[in-house]
Amino acid sequence: MLLATFSFSVMGLCVKLNSSSFNEYELVFYRSFVSLIIIIVLMKKNSITIKTKYAWFHFLRSFIGFISLLLFFYAITKLPLSTSMTLNYTSPIFLGLLIPFLMKQKFNSSKLFLLLIGFLGIVLILKPVLNYNWFAGLMGVLSGFGAAIAYIMVAKLGQLKEPDLRTVYFFTLVSSILSFGLMLKEDISPISFDINLIYLLLLGVSATIAQLAVTRAYREGKTLNNAAYSYMTVIFSVGWGVWIFQESLDWLTLMGILLIFLAGIFINKTKLRLK
Repeated sequence: MLLATFSFSVMGLCVKLNSSSFNEYELVFYRSFVSLIIIIVLMKKNSITIKTKYAWFHFLRSFIGFISLLLFFYAITKLPLSTSMTLNYTSPIFLGLLIPFLMKQKFNSSKLFLLLIGFLGIVLILKPVLNYNWFAGLMGVLSGFGAAIAYIMVAKLGQLKEPDLRTVYFFTLVSSILSFGLMLKEDISPISFDINLIYLLLLGVSATIAQLAVTRAYREGKTLNNAAYSYMTVIFSVGWGVWIFQESLDWLTLMGILLIFLAGIFINKTKLRLK
């Protein structure tokens, strides 16, 4: 999970660095297509076929993941890196909200309190965002909700003994096809064969490493434990934002990041599990 969080932060950094040259559709396509090529090579090497009894479940998980990824990249292109990454990583809070319904459990006061802390953090982050781009902030939160649903489905696929590579293959395939279709609606930006190409390749490679690592983590570990540890991505991204983009974080945003981080960590203590 730690490998996944660092790789996801590098992916977010590459999206930000490319945001002035490419739109979110193009970035999702290049991220997905590079990953798809790598995954196909790894599947052939490990003799894993695409044949599965759960094709529709794979497609549904991939479609939800694609929408979440598209909203996530849109937020990154419009907002400071640290803010957009934090809004996406509200997924542990949504996991804490969804799993009790899926398991038909009742909320207790401590769970409700932690959820409220997390959503208070979202409000604190969005307050400065609302002054200039409330829509991008909302898309960032929705990407976190979509990611929570996708992670639950990844955990279920792991329980069905689906190989990690096959799960990631379907996700990258569906994302490549859908994002390419959206790209055709607009003028496609040219790729300069220098720094742009390097960033695009790094985007795909880091995303592949992150996707494989997070799929393995959700397949073998506890769903909410992994979700709580995923907040390390926020810490890495804040560092990238301050170091590379000289992003300044006001005290409201810092407080919001801290509250969401704490909520994500302590939701782990509620001992909710996905059967």
